[in-house]
Amino acid sequence: MKQLELKQLIELSCEVSDVLTKANVGNILTSKKTLTDLLWEELYSFAVYLAGADGRLEEKEIKVIHEIFGDENFMYDSPVSKAGKGAASDSFADKLPESLKYAVLADAGCKLSPDPYKGQKAMIFYDTFKLLGQTILVQNPGDVSDVTGLKFTLYLDRMEKFIRELAVWHPANQKFYRPVSPAEPDFETEEEKSDKLEELLENLNGLTGLINVKHQVGSLVNLIRVQKMRENQGMKVTDVSKHMVFMGNPGTGKTTVARMLAEIYKYLGVLRKGQLVEVDRSGLVRGYVGQTASRTQEVIEEALGGILFIDEAYTLTVNKGEGDFGQEAVDTLLKAMEDHRKDLIVIVAGYTDLMDQFLESNPGLRSRFSNFIHFDDYTAEELMEILRRNLADQEYKLSSEAEMQAYRRLQNRVDNKPANFANARDVRNFMEHAIANQASRIIKIKSAGEDKELLGTIEKEDLPEFGT
Repeated sequence: MKQLELKQLIELSCEVSDVLTKANVGNILTSKKTLTDLLWEELYSFAVYLAGADGRLEEKEIKVIHEIFGDENFMYDSPVSKAGKGAASDSFADKLPESLKYAVLADAGCKLSPDPYKGQKAMIFYDTFKLLGQTILVQNPGDVSDVTGLKFTLYLDRMEKFIRELAVWHPANQKFYRPVSPAEPDFETEEEKSDKLEELLENLNGLTGLINVKHQVGSLVNLIRVQKMRENQGMKVTDVSKHMVFMGNPGTGKTTVARMLAEIYKYLGVLRKGQLVEVDRSGLVRGYVGQTASRTQEVIEEALGGILFIDEAYTLTVNKGEGDFGQEAVDTLLKAMEDHRKDLIVIVAGYTDLMDQFLESNPGLRSRFSNFIHFDDYTAEELMEILRRNLADQEYKLSSEAEMQAYRRLQNRVDNKPANFANARDVRNFMEHAIANQASRIIKIKSAGEDKELLGTIEKEDLPEFGT
């Protein structure tokens, strides 16, 4: 991470602190320090704690701490020298940052309404501490002691555990840092929109495989286009249901197609914004009564004007009747699908058999969906084409021998599918291992840096076995 990104994240954390102070979360206004000053002090102490974990403060570490914080903005006369004497002791790591507790309280208790940070204030603080620690650690990449790395890990683990215990932890793919801003005005002409729509449809049809998916999506798009024509002529139109169920194994392109559909629907005039909000169970379900409904409603509001894509949706109802809050998310979702019929499209996705169970879990659930699209597993030929395309995107190619070897291994993978068979995800992992193996091979060649052919070619010996 670049230091500039860290400074921006610290600024955002201070921005959040100011908002929480104005809301007087946890009676912070009665404290001797403002929340922003408290956060600033704790971040600074954390940086010095890690820098001094090996018993000394290196010049590079002192310099970067000064660059990040700036002495003129801090309350100590001599920040590094003073903090270095005391804050780097083990007692610092025995307690959580006080500033984090206020952020967790605000998220868990929904203290901001409306909340521009969507219940992720604690995650902003956590990521700031994490990136700050990583920035300090890399100052001496060849001399990071085990004790320094261990102290960093233990401190972050303690923060994560606390956030998870209060059920306000968000996985990486659910996090965003900035408050949601209004959509930018769309100045495209009707001709430009039409050209963009044709381009998006061509991209969809250009995907490898997915013949059944392309046919069903194409039919639905054609139906919508004709209904639009009838509407323009003042004729009666059919209310076309656009909610979908995507069924199939992992790595079959469900998320990719959903993203494309969001844009296609925008240029069809069906959606006003065309964004895709992707969540799974962890992005909706919380640990206390009422929190799941609140969190689900926040996600729905973020998705209005676009598509809400719920991956592995069956996990919401798999524990129904056992005190699980997944059903609370489903109930909230059903109401939103009715309340926002013209401004929200919901796509639920997962394994075929398990999705059938999900749809049967609630009497009104199956009736909300009329479009069921099955994503078939890729053939060996299709997986090979995906491999070639992905390599080309990274400016790599297979030698003729590597081409034959890769196909044999992919064919064997398809013929003997393991329980964890993941289609295109398997190909991506296969490719990443091959690129890493190629790098380990050619780094020993002195002239490698001057040979583009060598740098861009994957040889037979670079190809991994599946499962490695």
